[in-house]
Amino acid sequence: MTALTTPVLRVRGLRKTFTLHLRDSLRLPVLQGVSLDVAAGECVALVGPSGQGKSTLMKCLHGSYGADSGEVLLARGNGVSIDLATATPQEVIQVRRREMAYVSQFLRVVPRVPAIDVVAERRVDADPAANTLDDAAHDAALARARDEARALFERLNVPRGLWDLPPATFSGGEQQRVNIARGFIQPATLLLLDEPTASLDAANRRVVVQLIAEAKARGTAVVGIFHDEEVRDAVATRCIHVRHDA
Repeated sequence: MTALTTPVLRVRGLRKTFTLHLRDSLRLPVLQGVSLDVAAGECVALVGPSGQGKSTLMKCLHGSYGADSGEVLLARGNGVSIDLATATPQEVIQVRRREMAYVSQFLRVVPRVPAIDVVAERRVDADPAANTLDDAAHDAALARARDEARALFERLNVPRGLWDLPPATFSGGEQQRVNIARGFIQPATLLLLDEPTASLDAANRRVVVQLIAEAKARGTAVVGIFHDEEVRDAVATRCIHVRHDA
């Protein structure tokens, strides 16, 4: 069985409805029985008009939204899968640390943390050697992670003068590059990308395309929303149309 036929993510019958409490509890069905498979080394692009549920599906895959019904099965190795639709919050957090990465359109971080550590801490959190009572091991892991973060910042053209500053005051494009570095620093089984190249210039869009290609080559399964058709054409293995009936 080749990498591209090995399912990493299996979604079956996923349903999500929102209740609008300020409109007499009007129920708005957004996802109605979505099913899809994503293989290792594959990039599946979610396409369709705005408001049809693409971002909702991404948030269900990430565990940010609970599902009304259905399965979101992520392979974890040795034939074991976890259903993210029914997993506990603690289980979802563990998956996010080591097996899942998510790059959204917005950078959400703890205030006053330098950009270099915003990225490096993602790598440290996933390193078992760093999460012990051994201070020396933690410090060594943090040093390695900072080196990897610097390398990503170089590739993404983040000005060196910003590396040790908190990203809250960065421009939209600078924040997005920090966001991308944080998403790519830790190799993931599943990579979720929601408009990763929004607010980026052409040169940095090309860097992101390269990073996605490298992730695919490592066997990462990628699901993404790419409104930039040039980027989508460059990275997507196939497209899946997402829509709901009004």
